[in-house]
Amino acid sequence: MPAYDVLIVGAGLAGQRAALAAARAGASVAVMSKVHPVRSHSVAAAGGINAAINVDDDWRSHAYDTVKGSDFLGDQDAIEIMCSEAPAEVMHLEHIGVTFHRNEEGELDLRAFGGASMKRTAYVADITGQAMLHVLYEQLMRRQEMVDSYEEWFTTSLVRDADGRCCGVIARDVRSGNMEAFAAKNVILACGGAGQVYKPTTNGLIVTGDGIALAYRAGAPLMDMEMVQYHPTCLVETGILITEGARGEGAHLLNSQGERFMEKSAPNKMELASRDVVSRAEQIEIDEGRGVGPEHNGIYLDVTVVPRKRTLEALREIVNLGKDFAGVDITREPITIRPGQHYIMGGVKTDVDGCTPIEGLYAAGEVACVSVHGGNRLGANSLLDTLIFGRRAGEHAAARAAGMGMPDADADTQLRRDRETLSAIIARPREGRRVSEIKNELGEVMNREAAVFRDREGLERAGETVSRLKEECARAWIDDRGTVFNQDVLGAIELGYMLDCAETIVLGALERAESRGAQYRTDFPERDDEQWLKHIDITLGRDGPEVSYSPVTITQWQPEERKY
Repeated sequence: MPAYDVLIVGAGLAGQRAALAAARAGASVAVMSKVHPVRSHSVAAAGGINAAINVDDDWRSHAYDTVKGSDFLGDQDAIEIMCSEAPAEVMHLEHIGVTFHRNEEGELDLRAFGGASMKRTAYVADITGQAMLHVLYEQLMRRQEMVDSYEEWFTTSLVRDADGRCCGVIARDVRSGNMEAFAAKNVILACGGAGQVYKPTTNGLIVTGDGIALAYRAGAPLMDMEMVQYHPTCLVETGILITEGARGEGAHLLNSQGERFMEKSAPNKMELASRDVVSRAEQIEIDEGRGVGPEHNGIYLDVTVVPRKRTLEALREIVNLGKDFAGVDITREPITIRPGQHYIMGGVKTDVDGCTPIEGLYAAGEVACVSVHGGNRLGANSLLDTLIFGRRAGEHAAARAAGMGMPDADADTQLRRDRETLSAIIARPREGRRVSEIKNELGEVMNREAAVFRDREGLERAGETVSRLKEECARAWIDDRGTVFNQDVLGAIELGYMLDCAETIVLGALERAESRGAQYRTDFPERDDEQWLKHIDITLGRDGPEVSYSPVTITQWQPEERKY
């Protein structure tokens, strides 16, 4: 059985940063990913990374903007750590080869992003995530003798010992169908969010809530799962993301009457208000009949107000996206967009070192909830989150591993169970519904009932649908009966992960009887600090999910009315 000091599930930015930090500390490290590392969803991050590196800026300003952006649900101790450590992390990236855009003076150029009090977003055109991911992967390749890589291995469960400590994983080799147990002193989950719970979504097909569900099933609490971010600018037909960098460069949002309607809800920040504010403003225009497009279900994003030379230099990828997926040259005419599911603010509950309440289990990146994003994440804080807390988790896990022996656990029993589970899925009779049909219905009901606007009636409908789909998932059949690259059977496992995530999202949204950040309840339209300035934690009990609460950590910024 392979054994490691630190085993990392997920090879995006959080996973690779954790691996590099743990290896540098002298730990034996393995990185396991269900896709090739540079196909991780971090590659899709476009706009940039926030850090107070301007001489006129200060990390405390960044922290305050983040606290305000979170609608005061973010834990301020974690936010202070993230923002104070941001400048050094960005400079580290620059030193190891990330080619950040520079201004005419040769300094790192910074662009404006939503909810920020000044320009503090460093960027590589509109391919920032891709640039970072490739550079970190290069660093991992330089350390091949210290870090083992298991590419295209799918994690099916966590292994715990008799005392409840996490001490490894069970995984399936996608290429051969072989299943194996891996022992580890520490496991770091870094396998992203759960965007595929929704349809449409900006997230890739691999973003199916694996790590969130694995931790949840192992007994770890999830926190703030009701907080689901809708990005304001996604293509109407496909949900493909048009980066916030477009608005950072000066693009306007227009309704069917040609009005810059953001003046009504955010007169100071306009299009650069926080994402929840902009998404709601857009949805109101659409719902009240001022939408654009053949079905009046979109809004115009007008990039023509940005100088064409600048657009081709700083936004070249969305120029291509506009041509390829909408047939529009954004340098010459507006493109039609609408809000689309983008990010999960909630996730596996951790402390500032990535530790979960389960000893030996860590989480970092979108799979985790530290919580630095609270009710709403500021654009360009996600890349920062992955790097800061990926590094901290890797360092902490390596230090823990140095002081202990390899745990003794009965991994064979769990391995046998997982093999039987997958064999049973493959052997199901071709009755009932297919996995793809259930997944489509799930995405549609979540996008309809647990989106920008919510109410009790709709959420209860969503909850009933999710419960029914869980029953149908247990009988869903697949086509592929083989072992080599059997993506069908993995899709069935992923569907189970997504349904677990959906159930907790709906439960949290029903429980939070107020409007805060991304959670806007039309039946409770006001923020209620007296009752709901707290986190909602959800744990899987014997009879299903159980709800509890934990306090929001406030250090120096008391809640105030949130205006842009």
